[in-house]
Amino acid sequence: MIDRTRPLADRMRPRHADEFAGQSHLLAPGRPLGEALAAGRPHSMVLWGPPGTGKTTLARMVATAADAEFLTLSAVMAGVKDIRESAARGRANREAGRQTLLFVDEVHRFNKAQQDAFLPYIEDGTLLFIGATTENPSFELNNALLSRVRVYVLRTLEPEAIGRLIDAAMGDAERGLGDTPLQLDPAAREALTQLADGDARTALSLLEVAADLVGDDGVIGVDRVREAAAGGRARFDKGGDAFYDLISALHKSVRGSAPDAALYWYARMLEGGCDPLYIARRVVRMASEDIGNADPRALQVGLDAWQAQERLGSPEGELAIAHAITYMASVPKSNAVYSAFNQAMADARSEGSLEVPVHLRNAPTRLMKSLGYGHAYRYAHDEPHGYAAGEQYLPDALAGRRYYQPTERGLERRIADRLAWLAELDEAAGRR
Repeated sequence: MIDRTRPLADRMRPRHADEFAGQSHLLAPGRPLGEALAAGRPHSMVLWGPPGTGKTTLARMVATAADAEFLTLSAVMAGVKDIRESAARGRANREAGRQTLLFVDEVHRFNKAQQDAFLPYIEDGTLLFIGATTENPSFELNNALLSRVRVYVLRTLEPEAIGRLIDAAMGDAERGLGDTPLQLDPAAREALTQLADGDARTALSLLEVAADLVGDDGVIGVDRVREAAAGGRARFDKGGDAFYDLISALHKSVRGSAPDAALYWYARMLEGGCDPLYIARRVVRMASEDIGNADPRALQVGLDAWQAQERLGSPEGELAIAHAITYMASVPKSNAVYSAFNQAMADARSEGSLEVPVHLRNAPTRLMKSLGYGHAYRYAHDEPHGYAAGEQYLPDALAGRRYYQPTERGLERRIADRLAWLAELDEAAGRR
């Protein structure tokens, strides 16, 4: 008998592979995970994917396929003691001839010592281990654990897959809403597939809330669905993969001179609840990293947008940031300043404390002057063209080093021409 007090999303959890929505790249015939399930010979694994893509459900299906006892831990609350207790249960099951599957939700929240505690039990077969994470395992799990499991990537569910789940819930009289007189309007169904944002749990939760809001006509309409979704936000987790993916997409769209894409990713971050001041800081960074002297105005535009956000707040200040983003995405690009700075920093770190050439040193005292500090220094403003041709400003060990290589784009083309002309003056001075 199904407990009708359980949430609809939990009641409709798939019981076998035929009911599982999406992830055909993992479960289709011929795929490693699908074959392992079909043969009843699963292995330890980590399931990496966004919320609501079926990680817990898939782990339960693996346990069923292997006829294993299903144990679960949440890394938010469990510790090494809980891991050892699970291992003790696994040893008892093994002596009785049965496997034990330990499912660890939010496994990325375990520290290195806690992750290491699993290793001996995975290695000797005491536990069949399945970890679930929404974060990149390469960054969040240690190499020792990763070397003992296979990582499977679960994808966001397509609207078609979400639609099939909704239809199943509406038609299932035992677990879903099939025993009610409710009807789902086609427009409401379409809205659910979009508002779910690829998350099966969200889709079924919205459907359940919308069903509770239905009037006397018994029709779940699009207005009820939107009412159920009021206040919802697109997938966004500050500090998580989704956060860094979105800021990366914004930055690369600006760098790629794609203002429309840049605006979209900016809007996605705002819709997800990102602090506009964080975006403003990143936009200022883009001005120097990706535009530089090709259009020096970009830096000021970025700083003005940052200041506008600080002074006006949201939503007025957000428009100023959009102004800066579209400007930066549209102007000529150059990373010459960024590259030059990185090369100079690399030399500063690797070349030791090279002496400042004596003629460049300050000489405020008589002793310093007697030691030659500042001697033969040429004051550029007194030289022809305001340039001391042939003068050396780098340490002797780095003489002739070129960091800044202007491009032929935007203002940098004129800068490149001037630097080339100054180089000719240097060469002429060297010949004299």
